[in-house]
This record gives sequence, structure tokens and C-alpha cells, in this order.
Amino acid sequence: MATLQTVYADDHLLVLDKPAGLLCVPGRGPDKTDCLSARAQAMYPDALVVHRLDMGTSGLVVMARGAPAQRTLSLAFAERQVHKRYEAVVVGVPDTSGADAAGWSDIHLPLIVDWPNRPKSKVDVDIGKPSHTRWRVLAVSDVPGLGPCARLALEPVTGRSHQLRVHLLALGHPMLGDDLYAEGAALAAAPRLLLHACAIELPHPVSGERLGFTSPAPFSA
Repeated sequence: MATLQTVYADDHLLVLDKPAGLLCVPGRGPDKTDCLSARAQAMYPDALVVHRLDMGTSGLVVMARGAPAQRTLSLAFAERQVHKRYEAVVVGVPDTSGADAAGWSDIHLPLIVDWPNRPKSKVDVDIGKPSHTRWRVLAVSDVPGLGPCARLALEPVTGRSHQLRVHLLALGHPMLGDDLYAEGAALAAAPRLLLHACAIELPHPVSGERLGFTSPAPFSA
């Protein structure tokens, strides 16, 4: 039986830890039926999707148990009552000259799906949707073949497709192991995309109590 790493479960809410390389929902074709939602529904038949992570991204995913909880959680995401934090490793060290007192900097670049090159997204200042990412340098280490690389904390204020990956790429700092946006040594530097959903805070769909969950990044680069 396929494994399912459950961080939290009650009658209304599931918090799961998705491994890199696993889809959140079924893809097209019989070879893409194994996914996080199918594994969850095998154990919790009433489990319903609320949000997703990219296939290459690991970390925390929330699912609802039953339609009422799904509606409530979906509204919480839409109203930005859910706070998420990621960790990533990028090529180079982003410029921190504009950081606030706590070390956080902001990226405001509008994004749109790059239709001729789907599933990629791209920056488009004319028709892109407003997109906002906060980032902070956690550490800098030397990666063979690349030189200094930064480990970043990332907070997506908006939730566009591939937002974190494209925003950092636009600054000139692609994520290591990113098979969509990285090239050459940056792509070859890691066997997976070095992006992990490490923390999430959200209101419980029934009690409204704010709950927080964490998952350490499974990479050390």
C-alpha cells in the first residue's frame, strides 16, 4: 500500500506531508493515478482537495474531510487567512539592500501562464496578475560548480502558479534542481527541486482555532 505521511487528522481536517515527485491530484493517463489525494482517500474516504503543491515540491498539504469543511477551508485560502512558508535553495545570493528590519524583502512582479510553453508561467507587466512574494536569506553555502547559493525562507502573499519559482528566477536566482526553470549546473546540482512547504497556519474549519504545523526541509544544500 502506498504510504501517507499524516501530520494531523481529525473529523474535519487533514494535514499531510507530501514527498517530492508525487502529484497532489491524478494526472492524465493510467501511469499518473497514484497521487496524494488518492492515498488520502484510501485511508479517509471523505478527504477532499483544498489546495495543491507542484509535483516537484515537497511539504505540507491541507485536505478537508467532507464538503462543508472543504467550503470553509477554501474560503479561508481565498481570504488569505492561511499563512504558508517555504524553504528553497537558489543559485547565488539575492540583493538584501531593500530588506526590512527583520530581514524580509518583497517581490512584486505580475505573473501569467506562458501558454505556448505550458505548464510554465512568466512575468508579464502588461497583462499579468498582481503577485507578491516575501523572502529572507537563512544561510549561504558553497555548492560545487555554482559557488555561493542561498537558502531562503519564502512567503507567498498571493498564490499564482509557480509563483515562488518564477519570482526568484526573475531576480536571476533559479532554484536548484528545477526541471522547468533551471538550466545547466543549476539543474544538475540537485536530484529534485529544492523547494519545501515547511510551515502552515490556518483556522480550523469548525472551531476556528488557529492551528500551526511544521515540516523540516528534507534537503541540506
